[in-house]
This record gives sequence, C-alpha cells and structure tokens, in this order.
Amino acid sequence: MKKFMMGSRFFYLLLFLICTYLLFSRAGYFIQKVYPFHHREIIIAEAHKNQLEPHLVAAVIFVESSFNEKAQSAKGARGLMQIMPETGRWAAGQLAMENFTDGQLFEPQVNIALGTWYLRNLLLQFNGNIYLALAAYNGGRSNVTLWLQKEIWDGQRKTLRNIPFPETRYFVLKVERIYQRYKQIYKEIDV
Repeated sequence: MKKFMMGSRFFYLLLFLICTYLLFSRAGYFIQKVYPFHHREIIIAEAHKNQLEPHLVAAVIFVESSFNEKAQSAKGARGLMQIMPETGRWAAGQLAMENFTDGQLFEPQVNIALGTWYLRNLLLQFNGNIYLALAAYNGGRSNVTLWLQKEIWDGQRKTLRNIPFPETRYFVLKVERIYQRYKQIYKEIDV
C-alpha cells in the first residue's frame, strides 16, 4: 500500500510539473488564443494608412465583434468593426468607393478600411482625444458633441462615469483595457 501511495504521489508530482512546464512554455500561445489578432495584415495596413495604432484597431474589433466578420448587432451594425450601414455608405462615399453595398460590411477588407477611416475621422474631429473618439464611435458623434456642449462630460478618462450611456462608458473602458493587452501581447507589431 505504501508503495502505491508513493507511486501515486510521484505520478501527481510529475503531472503537476509537466502541466506547469506546458503552461509557462506555451503561455504566449494560450494568451494569443484568448486575444487573437486575425486579419493582421489588413489591420496593420489600414491602421497605418489612417495613422492609427494596429493594437487599437485590434482592440476595437475584439470589443465590437470578437473578430466575427459576420457579426450583426440588434441595431444593425455589421462586421468586424460593427459599422452601421448608413455610416458605411457615408464613409464609402468619402473614400470614393464605387459600387459599395451594405453587404460589403461583412467583408474584412472593406469593413476594416471603413472602420479605421471612420475612427481616424473621429480622432480628427475631437483633436486626437481617444476617449472622445471611442465614445463617438460607440455612442454617436452628435451625442458626444452634445455632451461636451452641455458640459455633461469633458472627454477626460477620470470623468468617464459622466458618460450618460452605460454601454458607451463600458465600451470606452473595455477598449482601453484590451488595447493595453494587445500592446503587451503583440509587441513585435510596429506602431
């Protein structure tokens, strides 16, 4: 009986050591499974074209659709970056995309091109303030402009609790958190 118990202890110790080794030696692999970076080439190219950090674009995609290119919200937002059809048509017009259709919002190349351009447009409108731009991306630029005019929210990180839409407040906080994770996990990507 003693031999059996010693053998089983040894077995469990060995199993523990193997699991610990695998966990630490493959930690990057597991982390990248939790925080994927699909469509990396498209994201990097479109981010650079629009003077954005690829990590930020990946974070927005992660929060908006979890990299599901066929995602569609109850309100009608479509694709990876969850673009509303009206916004997609407007952005496609600004980018002189000919023959654009709403269905193209499910195509990664088109969706990321429009989404990154739109995010850059918001950053320009809000003088580079990432919190205002992200809030506008989620809650609408007219709402954010109104909040600023009525001094409901000043666009600062420390006053995010003043954003009237809980969904938008949560979106901004979550994108910020995921953005930091992507920067840590995918350090090799040029910004």
